[in-house]
Amino acid sequence: MNPQLFVAFLVVAGALACTPGVDWAYSITAGLKQRSFVPAVAGLCGGYVLHTVLLVAGLAALLTGIPGVLGWLTVAGAGYLLWLGLTTIRSWRGASFGGSEVRAPVNQFRTFLQGMGTSGINPKGLLFYVALVPQFVSPEAPLPVPVQSGLLGLTFVLLVAVVYTCVALLARKLLHSRPGAARKVTLASGIIMVALGAVLLSEQLLPLLGPALPRG
Repeated sequence: MNPQLFVAFLVVAGALACTPGVDWAYSITAGLKQRSFVPAVAGLCGGYVLHTVLLVAGLAALLTGIPGVLGWLTVAGAGYLLWLGLTTIRSWRGASFGGSEVRAPVNQFRTFLQGMGTSGINPKGLLFYVALVPQFVSPEAPLPVPVQSGLLGLTFVLLVAVVYTCVALLARKLLHSRPGAARKVTLASGIIMVALGAVLLSEQLLPLLGPALPRG
């Protein structure tokens, strides 16, 4: 693998991982509301591992090349984000963040699956792997292209694991002793999920509804 291309990938992937978005919102919520944020972060990473497997197998490019598939994936991802965001908004008032309070037990496997769904169904993640990762693969390198793609994909997984762990830890350290601020951040996280879900959904529905709308 070309060392210069790998360093460039680290810079780009690190910048993307450090960009706030739905994954950040989910990490913050898990850091504030749950005993352990590890299942949530592991789930988010699991979604990107799935994208890596699809990339190496050549299925990612195939899926994005089939007409309509990416659109349906976007609709599914938008619906999931809307559901997850509304669930977070509904529960923010009753959330307990104080260190002395006993938190309700949480199904860790369900938390893992929710995290995996958050990153795995997100079409932005699929497009990242299809459009960006191949730009840092060198056909002249000793390693085969699928191996290079897999290594780059797993490198991104490690980056997001570190970043999202830091995000969840900081959320817990800074806001755990401030229930009022923590609830506001949780509410904001839910609103971000709903807003992004609505944007993704509108991007798919408006072109379909455009011809049916009355013209002035």
